[in-house]
Amino acid sequence: MSQKTAKRKYNASRRIEQAQETKRHILDAALTLFGDHGYSGATIEAIAQEAGVSPLTIYTAFGNKPSLLSALVDVLVGGDDQPIPLLQRPEPQAVLEEADPVVKIYRFAESITDILERVAPMFPLMRMAAKTEPEIAATLSNRLEARFQNLTRFVQSLMAHTKLREGLDEESATTTVWAITSPDVYLLLTVDKGWPKARFVHWVGDSLVRLLLP
Repeated sequence: MSQKTAKRKYNASRRIEQAQETKRHILDAALTLFGDHGYSGATIEAIAQEAGVSPLTIYTAFGNKPSLLSALVDVLVGGDDQPIPLLQRPEPQAVLEEADPVVKIYRFAESITDILERVAPMFPLMRMAAKTEPEIAATLSNRLEARFQNLTRFVQSLMAHTKLREGLDEESATTTVWAITSPDVYLLLTVDKGWPKARFVHWVGDSLVRLLLP
C-alpha cells in the first residue's frame, strides 16, 4: 500500500469518526431538550445550539425532526449507536439461550428493565407528538409492533423449555409480557409510585413466573 493510499484511508476513517461523534453530540442534545421541553418545545435550532452545530448539520445528519427522534429512540433501546438489532445484542441473546425457565424470566426482567430505564420517558413524548405528526404516529405504531414481535421471540424461547400455564398460548402469553413490561407500567411504578429499579425488576420477574409458568 502506498503512503498516499494509506493517508486517504486514514482521512476517510477520521471523517467517519468525526461524523459519528457529531451525531452523538446531537442525540445527547436532543435527549436533554426533548426531556426538558417536550417534542414541540425542542426546536431544531435549540438542539443545534445545545450540540454546538448548525441546524443544517442536523438536517444533513438526520433528515428532519421526526427522524431525529426516531434515531434517538434507536440509541436508547440498544444502549449505543451501533447498528445491531436488539435481539442480536449480547444480553438479549443470553436471555434467549438460557434453558432454565425461571432463570430465563428473571434474566429477562433485568434486561428489559435496563431498556425501559433508558427509553420509557420517550414514549409519552412520542404519543403526544404522534397526535400532530403523522410520521411519528407511524413510527410509534411500527415500534410497538416490533416490540411485540421481539417479545414473541422471548415467549417462543420459553416454550422451547417448558409448558405454559394452562389456558395460555403463544399470543396470550406474549400479550401478558407486553403489558407488564410496557413503558407505561414502568413509568407508573417507578415514577408515580417511586419504586426503585430493583423492586421493579423483582416485580416483573415474580409476576411473569406466576402468570406464565405452570
